[in-house]
Amino acid sequence: MANVAVIGAQWGDEGKGKIVDWLAERADLVVRFQGGHNAGHTLVVGDKVYKLSLLPSGLVRGTLSLIGNGVVFDPWHFRDEVEKLRGQGVAITPDNLQVAETAPLILPFHRDLDALREDASGAGKIGTTRRGIGPAYEDKVGRRAIRVCDLAHLDDLDAQLDRLCAHHDALRAGFGEPPIDRAALIEELREIAGVVLPFAAPVWLTLKQAKERGRRILFEGAQGVLLDVDHGTYPFVTSSNTVSGTASSGSGLGPGSVGFVLGIVKAYTTRVGSGPFPTEQDNEIGELLGTKGKEFGVVTGRKRRCGWFDAVLVRQAAAVSGITGIALTKLDILDGMDTIRICTGYKVGDKHYDYLPPSPQDQARVEPIYEDIEGWQDSTAGARSWAQLPAAAIKYIRRIEELIQCPVALVSTSPDRDDTILVRDPFSD
Repeated sequence: MANVAVIGAQWGDEGKGKIVDWLAERADLVVRFQGGHNAGHTLVVGDKVYKLSLLPSGLVRGTLSLIGNGVVFDPWHFRDEVEKLRGQGVAITPDNLQVAETAPLILPFHRDLDALREDASGAGKIGTTRRGIGPAYEDKVGRRAIRVCDLAHLDDLDAQLDRLCAHHDALRAGFGEPPIDRAALIEELREIAGVVLPFAAPVWLTLKQAKERGRRILFEGAQGVLLDVDHGTYPFVTSSNTVSGTASSGSGLGPGSVGFVLGIVKAYTTRVGSGPFPTEQDNEIGELLGTKGKEFGVVTGRKRRCGWFDAVLVRQAAAVSGITGIALTKLDILDGMDTIRICTGYKVGDKHYDYLPPSPQDQARVEPIYEDIEGWQDSTAGARSWAQLPAAAIKYIRRIEELIQCPVALVSTSPDRDDTILVRDPFSD
């Protein structure tokens, strides 16, 4: 049986939460491997709606859930999200949730710096969630991070605090802010340590033992490939690698442990925040997609930009992430359209591209080349088999497969976990 990595193959918000939740029933463990609490997942189970941003989606199923070392971890948000889910009847204990001891912490001054930079950037704003994700990753790479394991040694952090304050106090002074209050920071960490430390564990070892026992492991990514710091629309990206290769480094298992790579793709395209978007429809089509699809960010509440399906970008995402098959979500949002457009290529001046050029200057000038597809009037909402789909909807799916050079493994036809058409079971691949 294959292990499965689930990643977004667009700019995030593709519906990973539902798909991970659906697959979690077949998995023994679910592990988050990158990102932080800037990535919202919505799960709909009957009449209950669960909104997660840091905790793995498998918790709602009762599946053993792990937060890997590749995640930047906000302990105060962790406390609040755990309490919220417990209030909805979800059992959360160290028996079903582990946090990697080596995960770096997001601290209050990371959030401050994130907001200060955005406010000072003017037209150069990235559009971050202001939750401190980027600054926390910077400290990790700069070898000055405080990690989960350090919460057990708060009286011995002078050297780490020296490195942190030498860096951040200079930045804060540049923004007219006072230096970090080291004593207050330690007290805040001391108060939250008792909440976090019971969940701290060697996640890599838990995964190693699970692999040796033949357990099914589900790797849960955040954001999407087009937000990858190396392969996305730089600089309008997140601060981590979102591609499938990070499932290995961000969890502690070798690359051979990741089997089937499932890329989640909307039947159209959305994006939150700044950056290029070749197929964006800033018109009544975009408004229709946004309204029907309820396109508002789970974390920020920001309205998502909407547009036609971009086969060029998804094909590129599938290539750099080694995607084995895709899960196509929100097909039902296209119900009732007479004509549906798919982007099949780009023009920049007189030059044609079958991939997105890397420079922001060229990306801003990209003109999409469209192919028109006949729409359908019958409803696809709630369909659970091919036989329940209109012929034109099936034709649309098949054309997407051809253009992105990757097969469809699942089709989602509503937010409900059971409204899913299984074409190919990733765990039996």
